[in-house]
Amino acid sequence: MHADSPGPQHEWLDADAGPVVRPYTLTGGRVRPPVDGFDLLAFVLATPDADPAGTPGLQPEHRRLIELARRPKAVADLAADLDLAVGVVRVLLGDLLAHGFVAVHRPPATAYLPDDNILKAVVSGLRAL
Repeated sequence: MHADSPGPQHEWLDADAGPVVRPYTLTGGRVRPPVDGFDLLAFVLATPDADPAGTPGLQPEHRRLIELARRPKAVADLAADLDLAVGVVRVLLGDLLAHGFVAVHRPPATAYLPDDNILKAVVSGLRAL
């Protein structure tokens, strides 16, 4: 064993990265959010009166998500900002949504899809070139 490498008694330490916390410890072992609706492109916005102080069971990451979501942010961006897996962020956001600390705004669905005949005409035109 290398002198700088963590020993078995320090399996949660990494010499380069510092303390390592497994994602499932942040979510309490949960892999699905308590509510659906966290599409990668969905925007999350903290409610104006969101104050997680004194709320039992919230992690520092919950509080950081609220701070990051004071302005609308996509779920994917929140995950990147926290350097956490999207699945973990979805579970944490589900907790915040259940407490009423955030609101989720889904991106608008595509209202107009081209007619199949138009697509066939475009493909035929391209083939004719």
